[in-house]
Amino acid sequence: MEPRTLFDKIWDAHTVKSVEDGPDVLYIDRHYIHEVTSPQAFLGLRQRSIGVFRPEKTTAVADHNIPTTDQHLPIRDAVSRAQVEALADNCRVAGIEYFGIGHHNNGIVHVTGPELGKTLPGMTIVCGDSHTSTHGAFGTIAFGIGTSEVEMVLATQCILQARPGRMRITVNGELSKGVTSKDLILYIISSVSTSGAAGYFVEYAGEAIKSLSMEARMTICNMSIEMGARGGLIAPDEITADYLSRIPSFNRNPEAVSLTENWLSLRTDPGAVFDRELEFDASSVPPMITWGTNPGMGMAVDGKIPEADQPGPGGNDSFLKALEYMDFKPGMKLLGYPVDYVFLGSCTNGRIEDLRAFASMVEGRQKAPGVTVLIVPGSQQVARQAEEEGLTEIFKRAGFAMRQPGCSSCLAMNDDKIPPGKYAVSTSNRNFEGRQGPGARTILAGPLAAATAAVTGRITDPRKLIRVCD
Repeated sequence: MEPRTLFDKIWDAHTVKSVEDGPDVLYIDRHYIHEVTSPQAFLGLRQRSIGVFRPEKTTAVADHNIPTTDQHLPIRDAVSRAQVEALADNCRVAGIEYFGIGHHNNGIVHVTGPELGKTLPGMTIVCGDSHTSTHGAFGTIAFGIGTSEVEMVLATQCILQARPGRMRITVNGELSKGVTSKDLILYIISSVSTSGAAGYFVEYAGEAIKSLSMEARMTICNMSIEMGARGGLIAPDEITADYLSRIPSFNRNPEAVSLTENWLSLRTDPGAVFDRELEFDASSVPPMITWGTNPGMGMAVDGKIPEADQPGPGGNDSFLKALEYMDFKPGMKLLGYPVDYVFLGSCTNGRIEDLRAFASMVEGRQKAPGVTVLIVPGSQQVARQAEEEGLTEIFKRAGFAMRQPGCSSCLAMNDDKIPPGKYAVSTSNRNFEGRQGPGARTILAGPLAAATAAVTGRITDPRKLIRVCD
């Protein structure tokens, strides 16, 4: 048999039917839903008198609109309250598992799914949310879908989907001290651009990728779509198996051992051909920040904003527009630039490993005067773990308060908005105009760089504080 990629193995195993000169009918193993993109889908089912075909394959959480302080029902904001109540009602009628406000399993959908053992290697996974690619860290085909497709999956447990191209990004070498997986993916995106992987599903491989924790792998796969990819995935290995072995629900499965053995053989065959291949050296990746209004506008934390954008239709206009919005200049260094807000959280960097990293930098220090810091765990489980490990106490001694789980100011659909004109160092995934609030100026970074900004009040190279610690 001809050598196949990991992506093709999973895709082929889930293809119900191929439409001639058209898309494939792809079976979906796990469907995640939340309060923003599902109400219209359920309405469509009701209008057609169709029920949910396999409710046990769907898992729902409230995450986008929920508050992160005084988290209780009813939600004060009328729009948010209506969306969350609609999700609860729809799940109750359809018999769908739902983790709402106050539930011990509530959290961001792309954090709770993996930690509850609902995301497993070899699966196909969809959600009405662009960062569904997060789940690819487990060796899955996971991607975001639109509301009409949410309705399709609810009704049939299948989706019509054209097979994307295959791309492999190999990262060898070792990440330097003070450099995180967030820095690595920002570096890759800045190198290939926000459209550099358009039309492809990316497999990440190489020594540096294999050495990453599951939390770090989720960060990498989470931001795959920020370079235009349909999704990203990483072959399951012993690190994957160890992560899953610590999940009680998975260990109760009588087939856990045999499943794990099968997953460890789920990988790309030697000699399999990709449509495009790229290679990076992990040792050359610095701590990264963004200077513009898309994740591809990135640079080393101690670097300079480019003098000009890439040539091409509208390229320089976009470059100048981004600088005008951010009130920066070509050739400017941002090291030492004052910031107003710091946000640690989101489905990109709201896991326990991210809170640990942040805590390691702020321990023994104090929050900088005049900086507002939002520390938002990705789930109730992460919040409990932070408490048990003493991270919450470290934050408290340093002058920080940890909020309750939710998407928060990643997209500012609740009250956690950055005011107009203010600068926020954010561990989230997008720095679009107004993403964190109308007029907000977002500088993307990893948890270490965010922590240094929180205690210095300025953009600071995290490697400098690590040296002081040591």
